[in-house]
Amino acid sequence: MAKKPPPKQTEKDEERESKKVEPPRGIVADYLESFVVTLIMALFGMTFVIQAVTVPTGSMQNTILIGDYLLVNKFIFTSGGDPLPFLPQRDIERGDVIVFKYPGEHDNVEKTEDRGGRPYQINFVKRVIGLPGDKIEIKGTEVYVNDELLPEHRVIGFLPTDDAALETQQFEERKEGETYDVYYREEMLRGQNRMEPYVFGAEGEPTVVPEGHYFVLGDSRNYSLDSRYWGFVPRELVVGRAMVVYWSCDRAASRGSLIGCITNPRLDRIGKLIR
Repeated sequence: MAKKPPPKQTEKDEERESKKVEPPRGIVADYLESFVVTLIMALFGMTFVIQAVTVPTGSMQNTILIGDYLLVNKFIFTSGGDPLPFLPQRDIERGDVIVFKYPGEHDNVEKTEDRGGRPYQINFVKRVIGLPGDKIEIKGTEVYVNDELLPEHRVIGFLPTDDAALETQQFEERKEGETYDVYYREEMLRGQNRMEPYVFGAEGEPTVVPEGHYFVLGDSRNYSLDSRYWGFVPRELVVGRAMVVYWSCDRAASRGSLIGCITNPRLDRIGKLIR
């Protein structure tokens, strides 16, 4: 008997066969994809939005302590021009606490390591006092911007022997407009002593902040290496605005070790907003 020819395939059969059935994805592949996506998002965030930095010196005590680990908003400041209306960006403002790359001493032509460290590599944290075009003059413990007294709440601060906050006592009542504290030794506030000579903004020799630059000071005024001594911060060296303390440890108790930092936290500092 003659064999019957195979049934003729319809268009639907041909279409069904043309679609290959993919095997189910494995758990390893799913985890790998999730890891890669998370890594890309983390790298994007660290590059453009958030950066973590640590504070090695006491120039901002008590606003920021040695051993504080900060999250820095790298996105908030505009890089020039008007920001788009739907983006949470703005210009750098007076009073902002910023993180920036140390520019080096003003007369360090070769930009070799100086008393502030190696230029362009070390992160500094200071408060913005002067904006581009501002005239700065410092008379004792009073800071004048464009011939007007800058409202700062001055507090007596005694330098501790370890990483702890400055020991403080009230010097004057807080006045309207004084939104942050600055700390001086008592003899300075009572006019019994003066700062060491500095280069920029000295009394009788006001300085004007160049375009595209900023004048910054540490809140712990007797213990801060800042714009008074080394000059101005170029806009391109600004990393971002210090936002919050995400971890803090007692460096003296931890003796500089990672494990010691984990096991000696300052729990009352974690989550503190930087203002």
